[in-house]
Amino acid sequence: MAEKNYDANRLRTIYIYRLLFERTDEEHGLTFAEIASELEKLGAPAARKAFYEDIRALINFGADIRVDKGRHTSYRLVSRTFEPAELKLLADAVVSSRFLTPRQSEELLGKLRTLTSIHKADILQRQLFIANNSNAGNKKLMANIDILSRAVAEKRQVSFRYFDYDVNKKKVYRENTARLRSAGSKYERFCSPYTLAWNDEKYYLVAYNPNRGKISNFRVDKMDWVRLTDEPCRPLPKSFRLAQYLDAQFSMFSGSSDIVRLRFTNDLVGAVLDRFGIQTMLIPDDDQHFHVNVPVRTGSTFYGWLFQFGNKAEILTESVRADYRKALLEAAELNADIGEVRS
Repeated sequence: MAEKNYDANRLRTIYIYRLLFERTDEEHGLTFAEIASELEKLGAPAARKAFYEDIRALINFGADIRVDKGRHTSYRLVSRTFEPAELKLLADAVVSSRFLTPRQSEELLGKLRTLTSIHKADILQRQLFIANNSNAGNKKLMANIDILSRAVAEKRQVSFRYFDYDVNKKKVYRENTARLRSAGSKYERFCSPYTLAWNDEKYYLVAYNPNRGKISNFRVDKMDWVRLTDEPCRPLPKSFRLAQYLDAQFSMFSGSSDIVRLRFTNDLVGAVLDRFGIQTMLIPDDDQHFHVNVPVRTGSTFYGWLFQFGNKAEILTESVRADYRKALLEAAELNADIGEVRS
C-alpha cells in the first residue's frame, strides 16, 4: 500500500500539469476543488498543502501558470509552445494540402488539437469537413517522407519507382532507361538525396540523379516503392550551393535557368514580391511601370504565371520574349478552330 501511495504522489504533479494543459487556457481556469476531484478519480488525491507545493514546483519548472486569487481561486496555464493562431495556421496548411488523404488530414489535425486546451481545440475541429473534400493523395506519402528524411540525415541513397498517371488514372511507372543497375526491376531508380523542399503545395526531393548525371527534383507524391539503401550518397560538389539552387527554382519543372528582365505595371508589385521574394530590387521605369532582373526557369510554367497578368506584364529579355511569343502563337493556332471536331 505504501508503494502505491508513493507512485501516486510522484504522478500527482504530472496529473495536475496535464489537467491544466488540457482544460485551461488564458480564458478558462480550474479551482482547487475541481482539480482535486479529478485527482481523486485518478487515484492521486491531494491535500491543499501538497497541491500548493505541486503548483510551485511546476512554476519553478517553467510552466506559465496564473493563479487568480479570490473567493474561488482558479489556476490556468496561459501559454504553450504554440499559440492558437499558430495552430490555426498549421491546421489551414494541413487542410489545404492536396497530397494528403482525408484520413491523413484528420489524423494530423487530431494531433494538432492535443497541443492546446479543449476549448481552443474546437476551432481546429471545425476544419475537418474541409479535409474530407481533399484529393485522394498518396497513402504512402507520410512513410515515404520519413524514409527520405532519414536518407538525407544519414547521407544514404534511396531506391524508388517514379510514376505518372494514364487517362484512366492508373499508375504508369517510368522505365530506368539508363540501366545503371543490372539487378532489380527495370523501373527501379536510385538517387542521392540532399534535401526535401516545399514548392507550390507539393513536396520535392532534391537529389543527384545518376540517370541524367546532375541534380534533379522528384515529386515525392509520385515516388513509389521507396527504400533506404546501404549505399552512401554522392557528395555535393564543393562549389554547389544548395540554398542558391533552391532560390533559383522558379518552380520544380524542367527548363533553362536565366536572368530575365521583366516589366510590370505598379499595381503588380505585390504579385512580383510574392513570387520572387521581398529582397527583389524594383527598378522604376516611369510613373506607371517598374522592371526587375530575376533568375527564373523559363518554360511553360513560367509563361503560364506571366500570362495571367495580360498586358500588365512584359518580357524585356529578347531571347525569352521570342520563346514566349512562339509558345503563345502555338497555343493560339491549336485553339483557333475550337468548333472543329477532329477525326
